[in-house]
Formats: sequence, structure tokens, C-alpha cells
Amino acid sequence: MVLDFAKMEGIGNDFVLLDDMDGALGAMGYPALARKLCDRRFGVGADGIILALPSDACDIGFRIFNSDGSEAEMCGNGMRCFAAFVNDRGLLAGTRFTVETKAGTIVPEIIEATRDGVTRVCVDMGEPVLSPRKIPFDVEGERAVSVPLTADDREYAVTAVSMGNPHAVIVVDRLTGDEPTTFGPSIETHPLFPLKTNVEFVEVVSSSEVKMRVWERGAGETLACGTGACATAVATNLLGLTGREVKVGLKGGDLIIAWNESDNHILKTGPATLVFEGRVTV
Repeated sequence: MVLDFAKMEGIGNDFVLLDDMDGALGAMGYPALARKLCDRRFGVGADGIILALPSDACDIGFRIFNSDGSEAEMCGNGMRCFAAFVNDRGLLAGTRFTVETKAGTIVPEIIEATRDGVTRVCVDMGEPVLSPRKIPFDVEGERAVSVPLTADDREYAVTAVSMGNPHAVIVVDRLTGDEPTTFGPSIETHPLFPLKTNVEFVEVVSSSEVKMRVWERGAGETLACGTGACATAVATNLLGLTGREVKVGLKGGDLIIAWNESDNHILKTGPATLVFEGRVTV
């Protein structure tokens, strides 16, 4: 089968976008398709694949599979790319629409589309989940803020947040850049996170700016993680280190995260860039 695809990136987090509105790709098996297409030597190369699907509950459906074939509930950078893909392909009319994901309904809005293939998108990511039971994070209490966690004989202070997928946010005095690959794997698979977890290492620059490095569940270290940036903004606010709007600096670029006090929703604004379009035989 020959597939048309778009390769897109959101501040370095890259994806293969596919239109499966007719359901033809489902028979191939999405996990196997993800492993094949995401291979950076024998495939297109990406952190994951994203599929546009029909939805009875929303304007359109969204599914994402990591490079190892595992399915994620949602992806913030991927959602911006998805919104740009849907808009570019004319799959929906209008610049604001509802998207059905495994993490619930997400509402992206196209803010600006330029001729060089860069689209600015603001995504209403919904409300953060702070209950450990719902994250899930197997500790007691209504919130998991600065909870001691030991992995590989090292203790961390973890603030756990779900943005539809679990995150373990760890504030450090100063980032070295080695944290994700050195410490990320053992925290990702820690038994207190029964569904595994994404791991963010964060350096606070000021009350309105942080730096973040990430180890993503099922993908390893990536240049950016949109839901991780949202979780980081929430965690540093809960810790009293930042305000409700913060610039999150990642390896691939910056995201602006705002946690609205009025409705408790997280708004994430950043770019989505078309890298190239093509066809691949699978």
C-alpha cells in the first residue's frame, strides 16, 4: 500500500501525520505502522504517528502512537501539528474545532498560518488532573506535590500531574542536559506509576520562565513535549515558583503556557511546522 503523509514538527517533536478518515489503515495495525514509519534509518523517521479519524463525539478524532508502537493518550506538540494538518488538508472548515482524544476533548485554534509552512496554534488543553489516583500515581493524598521518590538509590522530589497522560515533574537547581537519559528511564518505569510516566526536569529561571528537559514515555528523550510543558507550568505554580503564565524553554524552542484561574483550563500556544510531504510504501 502507498500512503500519503505529512512530516511535521512542533519545536522539534516530530510526527508523521496520516489521514485515516476512511479507516483503511486500521487493518494494517497502527502499532506496527508506527514502528515502521518512525524508524529513522529505514522509515520516514519520527517520534510518533498521528492519525486523523472520524468521530461521533467531536468534529474529528485523533490517535497517536509512539515510535515503539505504544499508544499515548494525547500529545500537546502533536495536537498543534494535527490542527495544522487538518486545516491544510481541508478536512474541516473553520480554524477552531473539537478533537476527540483518549484524554478527552481538546480544542485547538489556528492563530496564524504563514507561507513558509509555519502555523501558530493555541490549544485549550482542558483541566490538569491533580488527584494521584487519577494520574495514576500510587501515593496517598489529594495532590502529589514534592513527593519523595527513590529510583536507582537516588531520591527525587516529584510533583505529579496528568494532562490526559501522566507526568513526573522534578525541579533541579541547574540543568546539565544529561538528566533525561541518565535518570529518566528508571523514573518512567517506577512501580508507583502503574502506567509508566513522562519525566520532566525543570530549572526555574524566574516567576515567568523555566527551562525544561524531558524523557517521554515510549519515546525516550525528545526535543519537546507539549503536555509536559503544561504539567511543568502547573507543578511550578503549585510549588510557588512561578505565576499562572510561564514561558517554557525546551530543546526545540519555546511554548507559552497559561493556567486560567477562571475556568482552570490550560492554554498552550506555539508553532507547528511542515517539514515535508511525501508517499511511502508499506
